[in-house]
Amino acid sequence: MAELISPIAGNVWKIHVAVGDKVEMDDEVIILEALKMETPIFSDDSGTITELRVKEGDAVNEGDVLAIIA
Repeated sequence: MAELISPIAGNVWKIHVAVGDKVEMDDEVIILEALKMETPIFSDDSGTITELRVKEGDAVNEGDVLAIIA
């Protein structure tokens, strides 16, 4: 099981996956927006999205868990 961690504080702008989706390493999963810049968040592992802990529009802090990949 791998946790997808936010590297920055910002807002969840776009989520490209849903629970149950399969992802490969380096797939773009979420886009965060901070200071009018979009920061893509890529999967660190291959597997299935088992949990999304955020939704579009949510504010996140650096270190927050965004999703779980198993």
